[in-house]
Amino acid sequence: MAERHAIVTGATRGIGWAIARRLADDGMRVTLLGRDISKLIARASEIGADFQAVDLTDGDAVAAAFNEIGPAAILINNAGIAESAPFLKSEDALFQRMFEVNVLGAVRCTRAVLPMMVKLGWGRVINIASTAGLQGFSYVSAYAASKHALVGITRSLALEVASRGVTVNAICPGYVATEMTETTIERIVAKTGRTRDEAIAELAAANPGGRLIQPEEVAASVAALCGDDAASITGQAIEVGQA
Repeated sequence: MAERHAIVTGATRGIGWAIARRLADDGMRVTLLGRDISKLIARASEIGADFQAVDLTDGDAVAAAFNEIGPAAILINNAGIAESAPFLKSEDALFQRMFEVNVLGAVRCTRAVLPMMVKLGWGRVINIASTAGLQGFSYVSAYAASKHALVGITRSLALEVASRGVTVNAICPGYVATEMTETTIERIVAKTGRTRDEAIAELAAANPGGRLIQPEEVAASVAALCGDDAASITGQAIEVGQA
């Protein structure tokens, strides 16, 4: 594990930061990817990681960043965005934003690292999707569609590289205690008049365990998939949400 290099996108906060910390604790060399250079510098210094500032919606910039980073055996496609709107108010631009980051961002990063993984005969691609990629939710049709697409790519690519020593899996968390969920809570309070506690309870009730998931729980699932014992686990969409 100490000789393996892991790249984590969207790595400066929330789930991505928890994953980066866990993999660094497991002895991996970690490279953090994000858009905010000041946050990247601060986070990288905390765990002794490398970093690259890159906008995943820019294909040329992604290719240049990965060329600078060099080969990696593990890629965690965590970067993502979420917006909500009724379907009839979800314009093309909203769907395009969701797919540009949540789907094409992951595609571009995977395309950059996959050839070396195949050459090495060992690799792990782990896509952070969502339970919204497995079922529908009201008012997030564009987000759910993008996460369904990410799960579909996961399953299809896994079949292509299964015989080459590379596994491709998706982690599908429910509501996690992150900044993104905090934004959702604030939106519920503003639009419905519910209290903050009531909004949190509503989201927590959607998780099987009846509580918000901690980012470290998602990171633990990622770490397990990175190990040699997970060599036969591929093409899976693993839900994280139990108590």
